[in-house]
Amino acid sequence: MKKVYLDNGSTSFPKAPGVGPAMSRFIEEVGCNVSRGGYESAYDLAEKVYNTRSMLCRLFNFSDERYVVFTPSVTYSLNFVIKGLLRAGDHVIISSMEHNASARPCEDLKKIGVEVSYAPCDSEGMLDFEAFEGLFRPETRLVVLVHASNVSGTLLDAERAGKICREKGVFFALDAAQSAGTVDIDFEKFGLSALCITGHKGLLGPQGIGAMLLAPELAETMEPVICGGTGSASHLLTMPDFMPDKFESGTLNLPGIIGLNAALEYVCERTPAAILNHELDLACMFMDELRDVKGVRIVGPAGRENRVGTVSLDFTCSDNADVAYRLDAEYGIMTRCGLHCAPLAHKSLGTYPQGTVRFAFGYRNTEDDVKYAAEAIKTILDNN
Repeated sequence: MKKVYLDNGSTSFPKAPGVGPAMSRFIEEVGCNVSRGGYESAYDLAEKVYNTRSMLCRLFNFSDERYVVFTPSVTYSLNFVIKGLLRAGDHVIISSMEHNASARPCEDLKKIGVEVSYAPCDSEGMLDFEAFEGLFRPETRLVVLVHASNVSGTLLDAERAGKICREKGVFFALDAAQSAGTVDIDFEKFGLSALCITGHKGLLGPQGIGAMLLAPELAETMEPVICGGTGSASHLLTMPDFMPDKFESGTLNLPGIIGLNAALEYVCERTPAAILNHELDLACMFMDELRDVKGVRIVGPAGRENRVGTVSLDFTCSDNADVAYRLDAEYGIMTRCGLHCAPLAHKSLGTYPQGTVRFAFGYRNTEDDVKYAAEAIKTILDNN
């Protein structure tokens, strides 16, 4: 049976050329650690890690490699920022399109007296900026916004949000899980305090490696959520106060960093703009194929603007889970059905509690994949 992978919102597949071989070479031929060995291969590896930080700086227009902190994932990055900064009496604003990676840690902090406000979004997932501005208070300390929705593909106006946060003197953290690598992100232009990313989606790297890029003023204010060995300042029982060691306890995921390094070379060479253009071509073709099909509701922006290449469908006359199952079992088309760890987003989009079937197009998908998926959907609906 033909296999078509359309679950790139979960993780990209295939990975960028060279990622697997680079990781294999490291494991088979290098295998050492960084900051924990006084020999040549350890120093060479440290240079590779630094080079990966530098590549992230160039990709996101960020100025200081010391403030690029490696983490296991974007979820860890968001938790480190949210829980490392907020204290009892503080107020945080998030949107009603957030993934649980930011919504749950914010909700968890209510237990210690942090107040949380949810900025409303419309039925396409776009932020209501008038309502957003009205939520700021004197005790507002942080805004956390998802850049691109993992449900509808809606792209929020991060630059406009950043301008408001600057005017209010509030830290601004961007969840770029679904946009890093496919959307041009400018740390300075967006007015960011923190950019939280993962390596395994649009950056086309392996799972288990993420990062947070921190403005110095935020990094100085945050406290480490995890403490432990850093290979530096070993005479202290307290965490180092210098970067990135302040937030990098324990052994780094070095195979992951090596894989990310190879992926970044590919993404930077091809450019996020070109990757996004390809994925939008496919998403728009897919929506056009299904726009007039009875029983299909396209969720989120209907056109090319304000979106990435993720499309969610709600099958109004069929069971979404049944359609997703048949797409896989009968046609080998891999999607994701359900609430996508984003119940807030589904409530905003009007797809709660049934969820949607998500088709997330990637850099290696083709027009043939789109036509095959669209025809499969039409056949399944005709036979229901």
